[in-house]
Amino acid sequence: MDTLAPRELEAVRAHLAVALDVGDLGAGLALAAELGPWFGLAKVGLELFTATGPAAVTGLTERGVDVMADLKLHDIPNTVGRAAAAAGRHGVRYLTVHAAGGPAMLAAAVDGLASTAPAAGVLAVTVLTSEIDATPSVLAERVQLASAAGCAGVVCAATDLEVVRGQGTGLVTVTPGIRLAGSEPGDQARVSTPGAALAAGADILVVGRTVTSTPEPRVAAQAVATEAARALRQTLR
Repeated sequence: MDTLAPRELEAVRAHLAVALDVGDLGAGLALAAELGPWFGLAKVGLELFTATGPAAVTGLTERGVDVMADLKLHDIPNTVGRAAAAAGRHGVRYLTVHAAGGPAMLAAAVDGLASTAPAAGVLAVTVLTSEIDATPSVLAERVQLASAAGCAGVVCAATDLEVVRGQGTGLVTVTPGIRLAGSEPGDQARVSTPGAALAAGADILVVGRTVTSTPEPRVAAQAVATEAARALRQTLR
């Protein structure tokens, strides 16, 4: 396994987010600290946020960790706008909302988040990785909605990146369902390895069980970072 130089490791960290899919704040904070050397972003999802509330976010941000609040908001525009503003006050770097909510809801999320956290960004979830099919027309429509609303980026499976990139919006692409080769896909139907996802154009990889559910998370994290570094070297050639 490659030993990454500090500068290269820091570049890799900018592309990696660890999914803290646990139900206990102490466990989430410990996991973020243990894996921080390889991951520049921590994803707080519904399980951790529901179990512990906003402390799941502030507990991390107070330790200098950038947070993606993966709450996948989907409601009427007024409600989503207010929720986004509240998320901004807690210090999130990114907030996810469902693109299926439509243009008014997406715009409300963007405006709400900007009102309390101008440097933060909304990520529009296109099609969940648990869904077997994602038609190009639906993907294209949702990417265009996200762009028009002022979202910072979109969340999409690696298999959708070609269609998403083809829209030419310049949005950040965040790709979940990342697995090391040989790992079980679990309930995510459309998965990818770190190298393949980066080669396909992903900007940020969300990595969860392939690292966090292993007996040796640090070893798995190093393997992810090494594979990501190799892919990034190829893109620079």
